Amino acid sequence: MSELVFIQREEFSVEDVIATVKAASKGIGAVAVFLGCARDFSKGEEITGLDFEHYPGMAENRLKDIRSRALGNFNIIEMAIAHRTGPIDIGEDIVLIAAASAHRNDAFMACEWAITELKRTTPIWKRETTKKGEVWVSENP
Repeated sequence: MSELVFIQREEFSVEDVIATVKAASKGIGAVAVFLGCARDFSKGEEITGLDFEHYPGMAENRLKDIRSRALGNFNIIEMAIAHRTGPIDIGEDIVLIAAASAHRNDAFMACEWAITELKRTTPIWKRETTKKGEVWVSENP
């Protein structure tokens, strides 16, 4: 895996993403990871499936911008962001952010900021399937 920002339908390898981030520098002493997974319960409803849609081109550009800003605003060495789209089964991975730095606190801060910014600004939309039907989750733009 050579890309540091990507959106895809297929599952991604957490290990490969982390290895790519770690390969950026021998000065990396910490890698903080956020891994978002599909859960089976949300807002009082049982979830039987998820489906993610995105605005092609724009979503990738937003993720690249988030990575670039994190590299510029936090004391980190490297960051990777991966997000899946399409149908996702309960228990599967959805989103991964890996931030690498010399020290853990910098990586943690950058990782938390990046997932918050991703959810706030990136045109990726989640539809949950419940026993009552499908519901679009409105926490994204």
